[in-house]
Amino acid sequence: MITRSAELEAANKELESFSYSVSHDLRAPLRAVDGFSQALEEYGPARDVIGKNYLARIRAGARRMGVLIDDLINLSRVTRAEMYRERIDLSKMAAEIVRELQSAEPERKVGTKVARGLAADGDNRLVRVALQNLLANAWKFISKRTDAQIEFGALGSNGNRIYYVRDNGAGFDPVYAARLFGAFQRLHSMEQFSGTGIGLATVQRIVSRHGSRVWAEGEVNHGATVFFTLQTERVTGGTEWNKA
Repeated sequence: MITRSAELEAANKELESFSYSVSHDLRAPLRAVDGFSQALEEYGPARDVIGKNYLARIRAGARRMGVLIDDLINLSRVTRAEMYRERIDLSKMAAEIVRELQSAEPERKVGTKVARGLAADGDNRLVRVALQNLLANAWKFISKRTDAQIEFGALGSNGNRIYYVRDNGAGFDPVYAARLFGAFQRLHSMEQFSGTGIGLATVQRIVSRHGSRVWAEGEVNHGATVFFTLQTERVTGGTEWNKA
């Protein structure tokens, strides 16, 4: 007899498969909307300002929906992907991601700190996706600060290693901490910060697949810290720091 747990697992897999299929099916009509609106924009040079504004809004909406579809597909892939555990140099990975963020926006002045010697066992590809989401999230929410800071490090708790990404950006109301890791959950408007609300949900699924947990602490206008574990690991020695 099928247990309740097995039924739920089967239902979740079916839902994930459905989401993946729908996301793929949405791509073709979305490309058509974007493509024809662009063609119409180029076809009628004599159109008035209002008409051009409408077309620009159509194209912006299509692009945003495209990003959302991509995020949904990536979320589905994270859940379905095979896992291969290996030793991961988290410090090196975090430093590489920070450099990529800096290269994409060289005009921004951000103080960065990445702890040396942090490693863990996990799926290298999935862990990179999680760390990319966390650091990109922090990078986004410090964009309005002139003294922007991002830090990747680790703490020891009862002999276990707890990793974290900390920033001094927009932060959030602690009352809503539990909502952060749900899909499509946004605590800031699109006018304040762009995004689809999928990033932290992706992180939660990746960490969960590693048999670990993720949580966050923050305060409005005083930054946020996202903590996560990947394995049980004894903490030895202090923490050395690198400028990323």
